[in-house]
Amino acid sequence: MNTIRFPSVSSCLLMAALATPSSLLAQETVEITGRDQRIDANFEEVYSVGVLEGESWEMFAQVTQVAFDAEGNLFVFDELGSREVRILVFDSTGDFLREFGRSGEGPGEFDYPVGFAVLRDGTTVVRDLGHRAYQLFDASGQYLRMVRTSDAPGGVASSRAIQGDPRGGAVFAGGFGAIIGLHGGDGGAPAALPTSRPVTWVGLQGEVVETETVADGWLPPRGEPVRGMAEDIMIGGGSLADALQQIAYPARFEPALLVGVLPDGGIVYSDSSTYALKITPPGSRTVTRIIRRPFEPEPVTPAIERDYQERLAARVGATGASGGSVRFVIETPSYHEIPVLHGLSTTWEGRIWVQRRGEHPESGGPIDVVTANGEYVGTYSTEATAMPDAFGPDGLAAFIELDEFDVASVVVRRVPTEVR
Repeated sequence: MNTIRFPSVSSCLLMAALATPSSLLAQETVEITGRDQRIDANFEEVYSVGVLEGESWEMFAQVTQVAFDAEGNLFVFDELGSREVRILVFDSTGDFLREFGRSGEGPGEFDYPVGFAVLRDGTTVVRDLGHRAYQLFDASGQYLRMVRTSDAPGGVASSRAIQGDPRGGAVFAGGFGAIIGLHGGDGGAPAALPTSRPVTWVGLQGEVVETETVADGWLPPRGEPVRGMAEDIMIGGGSLADALQQIAYPARFEPALLVGVLPDGGIVYSDSSTYALKITPPGSRTVTRIIRRPFEPEPVTPAIERDYQERLAARVGATGASGGSVRFVIETPSYHEIPVLHGLSTTWEGRIWVQRRGEHPESGGPIDVVTANGEYVGTYSTEATAMPDAFGPDGLAAFIELDEFDVASVVVRRVPTEVR
């Protein structure tokens, strides 16, 4: 049986652990077979929204996120510009209900919105960096209030992804697969780099957020701030090139922090290059269960590096050819191996969908479905289905899709009971 290594702890933490009842510290490791049991993607299509030409509410610019409430209403977050987002709401049959959200500096207006979540009662939560707050809207899209954060004036995290707490009144915040880097301390001095990738519970009941760390994701070692190149981009009175030199980016192929929220408010996450899902119960940062499958990371070879660089250059070239995009290059070293896992999501009923890597390091592959207890349900092949972009009640699952003209649509399907 594989074991997991823990970082060393200080003597005071060790004494606290010894004083804790052993039943609370018990950790279980569940080993799942490495042989896939294929399951068919027998999904029922419920409806689709988004067209090339039509009413303004059915023509999307760039759909960045989708979510459901307990009534089965679909919320579509459509990015119209770097700081302008509109939120469109459709009922459980796909009929358009409402649209809200506009840019500005006043309450209820967005000033650099970067994170979105929909609570089960239909409350929309928007993480707004410009306002340094979470903005809340009720189920009808009416502005409710603003809950301030306690961010240090100079420090801005590069990821503000959030997920709703199924119990209501809160969200979970963390890296969730994005880059983790800090820059700018008081007086412009670089801030100290983080030592872990925490997942934080963020309470939204008061005027200022209440926070609690509920998981400590492992943070691979960071090197010196990278050297970047940017053309004609000015931010905050300086150039983007200067700002990039103060950011410590993750290495290429580095394992992402993948996080899902369980129905009881517990957390499942992956923070390494191995196949290891860590479960923490509600209100605790202690890992009580680790679910493993015997798949190994792939060593990074010169051939893999060359292939990746060629595909990256092709993508950058295609973006530049479309016009209007400013390109910049960030040079980072490579991690020594390619992680097994590519994505993770949880259903409303508590199933965990785990996507393994695909043909290329940045692509998704087969999707395993397991329970938080470590029961293996089965595996969808790479060709069978993409990972849903959001799960909802009664087996609803939303997929953001692009046609041959890059026109976005959202397709809502219903998944079978055994994988919900």
